[in-house]
Amino acid sequence: MNHDNQEEMFPLVDEDGNVIGSASRGECHSGSRLLHPVVHLHVFNSRGEVYLQKRPMWKDIQPGKWDTAVGGHFDAGETMEEALRREVREELGIEDFVPQFLGKYVFDSLRERELVYVNSTIYDEALSPSADELDGGRFWTMNEIKESVGKHVLTPNFEHEFLLFFSHLL
Repeated sequence: MNHDNQEEMFPLVDEDGNVIGSASRGECHSGSRLLHPVVHLHVFNSRGEVYLQKRPMWKDIQPGKWDTAVGGHFDAGETMEEALRREVREELGIEDFVPQFLGKYVFDSLRERELVYVNSTIYDEALSPSADELDGGRFWTMNEIKESVGKHVLTPNFEHEFLLFFSHLL
């Protein structure tokens, strides 16, 4: 693929997650601040390490940084569970996992506003990161995460979210 489809349509939502319209990826990521829903999955192994994906340099947001294992936009008409399962299959090749819904929050940056649905899972099988969508990935120890916060290695979204939901692990 090697670039994001700027014409791809995303649902627009209010802060409770109710669909109120739609807009293109280009519109949503242009600084318009149109609120659109995304799903995240934090993948832990049974040793307590967390898997991070490396964002390719061609991504329109945060290229080259380490980020949440799985993150993606809802397609029109998708439920949170449907979007999560599709993104996990596309990005990591996982079909069989048990997600735990942790909560949702609004992530606000100069470029975009997202309603983020946060999930986690424990997974010890092999992961197959998509060569089309990702620049690979690996498991990180809590110490590695702690040492990388604030050093422009991790995406601001990941740092904010990890501290919000998992600060007790650091």
